[in-house]
Amino acid sequence: MGSCFSAESRSPLPGSPLSPHLANMKKRNSRKRLGSRGSSFEYRKDEALHRIPGRFFLNGSTDVASLFTQQGKKGTNQDAMIVWENFGSRTDTVFCGIFDGHGPYGHLVAKRVRDHLPVKLSAHWEANVSSEDVFRDFGLGSMISEDMSLLSVDKESRPSIDFLESEKHPDIFETLKESFLKAFKAMDRELRVHPSIDSFCSGTTAVTLVKQGPYLVIGNLGDSRAVLGTRDKNNMLTAVQLTVDLKPNLPAEAERIRRCKGRVFALHDEPEVTRVWLPNNDSPGLAMARAFGDFCLKDFGLISVPEITYRHLTENDEFVVLATDGIWDVLSNEEAVEIIASAPARSSAARALVEVAIRAWRYKYPTSKVDDCAVVCLFLDSNSNHLSTASNGNTEVQPTSKDQLDNDIEENNNLDVLTPLNQSGTTRTEEETSLEGNEDPSKLEDMNLDIGINWSALEGVSRVNTLVNLPRFIPEKEEKAGK
Repeated sequence: MGSCFSAESRSPLPGSPLSPHLANMKKRNSRKRLGSRGSSFEYRKDEALHRIPGRFFLNGSTDVASLFTQQGKKGTNQDAMIVWENFGSRTDTVFCGIFDGHGPYGHLVAKRVRDHLPVKLSAHWEANVSSEDVFRDFGLGSMISEDMSLLSVDKESRPSIDFLESEKHPDIFETLKESFLKAFKAMDRELRVHPSIDSFCSGTTAVTLVKQGPYLVIGNLGDSRAVLGTRDKNNMLTAVQLTVDLKPNLPAEAERIRRCKGRVFALHDEPEVTRVWLPNNDSPGLAMARAFGDFCLKDFGLISVPEITYRHLTENDEFVVLATDGIWDVLSNEEAVEIIASAPARSSAARALVEVAIRAWRYKYPTSKVDDCAVVCLFLDSNSNHLSTASNGNTEVQPTSKDQLDNDIEENNNLDVLTPLNQSGTTRTEEETSLEGNEDPSKLEDMNLDIGINWSALEGVSRVNTLVNLPRFIPEKEEKAGK
């Protein structure tokens, strides 16, 4: 999706913090071009990651989850998703994540986070468990080293964790909480110095969860959302929102941003969308208060610290839906839960929700461009009869082909020259990217790399863009500029 406002047509005010960044943009990009020569080697190494058994990131389904994403009408699909069964070599553990990129290179940031955040989380989780075992063996469980934490000593992390300190949580929550915090900060640090992905005005949301047995721990960053489908005391299926949309209209988020000299306000054309702006420039107009990347705002109140929540699952809890805001902009939590529950098969549940959302976009906002949509539905009970109407379909997972992995490599090698941040009249033909289960998997991510167009938050009455008026990534322009 798109979400920032760029005012290149306006003269920067004297002393603007953006001015020196723009002045040094060529120098920064030159350094990235040098680093990008080795990007092929880096992404070749990811082939092994993509071939790990139980790790799924394409449209399809498994016995416990359904995944589906569809490109909108604004260009490259910037949504990414993942389901990782047997996560961390634990047979009873599943990792799920949804990532909604924004900005010129949001699709690259989202994919990078999709691929590397789970690895970092698993590593930190294993390190935390190992260190706890060592200290417990010596009777020093309460003295686990603070040095292990990359984030726990940061003052910004303390008010961001939304849970009751007085409530007793299981050990897995405390361990995973620290692991989430470390992994998210390490991921953002990696993006800051990445040699071939410019995250200065690009970023991504992330709503991730780890389920182990009856325990569910969620790490949330940005405005994607997790919703639980559960039975109430009358055995009626109800929706319970598990995360908070971390937008700048929340008082605590706005206070932090203003305290860091960032500005928070909505444009007159879209008074319902509160945005984050630089102190002395009417840019970038980010429509969320936390995100990976977006380093132009990291000194002015935007943070990458996740909000961590915990839930002890019961037999009444049936499934969890993770989805980007392309779903939630047009459907309520209750509608989403009802659609999942009424799907003809579990294997098609995520796709059913995306298709209904796309129809809702066309009906509710006929003058707006449909946003990218991505859904992961995790079923909490393997018994197919537990849902009233949904059934457990045959496993239908798209395999990962070498050609598809090469597409990621080639895509990142096209970053030698960055697209200028100005307006363009480029248009594209609209096409549907609905993917059939028997379609050639080597073409799946090719469909997500179609030529994009510029986008503006003012294109529709209620169209919420993450950034206003920054250009999408256009491969053809990149290639011509590099010649």
